[in-house]
Amino acid sequence: QVQLVESGGGLVQPGGSLRLSCAASGFIFSMYVMSWYRQAPGKERELVAGVTSAGGTTHYADSVKGRFTISRDNAKNTVYLQMNSLKPKDTAVYYCNAERGFSRYWGQGTQVTVSS
Repeated sequence: QVQLVESGGGLVQPGGSLRLSCAASGFIFSMYVMSWYRQAPGKERELVAGVTSAGGTTHYADSVKGRFTISRDNAKNTVYLQMNSLKPKDTAVYYCNAERGFSRYWGQGTQVTVSS
């Protein structure tokens, strides 16, 4: 049974930091591209950051470049999203995604709220 379980969300003040984690099970984690998406109320889900299967290449949405860092630990079947200098516009539900060919899995999401 495939599972992606996100954690680490919460309420943070503008300028603060959070670290999201996504623990994977039920598939060969090291063979999948891992990504973080987010969806704000009334908006479409958007790609935030992604990392290749071996972790050698990352990419980011322009809106988070220089503030967010995606990383993965294939030994722990976990992908992370370090979020610094958070802004109110970063408020959204953040989803973990695993993709390989036609296989695609989603986590249940974790809420991130940036507010004073």
